[in-house]
Amino acid sequence: MKDGMPKIQRLIYAVDCGRPVNPDGIRAQVEGAAIYGLSAAMHDAITIKGGAVEQTNFHQYKMPKIADAPKTEIHIVASTEEPTGIGEPGLPVVAASVCNAIYALTKKRVRRLPIRKEDLA
Repeated sequence: MKDGMPKIQRLIYAVDCGRPVNPDGIRAQVEGAAIYGLSAAMHDAITIKGGAVEQTNFHQYKMPKIADAPKTEIHIVASTEEPTGIGEPGLPVVAASVCNAIYALTKKRVRRLPIRKEDLA
């Protein structure tokens, strides 16, 4: 934990999307989805003030910088099934995985996103 917030050091994926036609493309898609999911889990919140959304555009969207990005391992399952594509399956698992890791470390359940320091105290 750093400043009361977890530091994500590593994400590990096992991906089965049928026969892997383009393994580099699969890795790129999952890595991008991992960063987007991490951003959503750790930083991004839509806030309302006076009945209006306060965020106006991407300049208020905090993406992890390269130095903050965890090591991401992607293991592609060897398969003879028809290729299915990869899409976005790398994204939704990030928040659940991070919240489970926080619980394993602190025994505190995270019940809202983004993860907030006060929820971990």
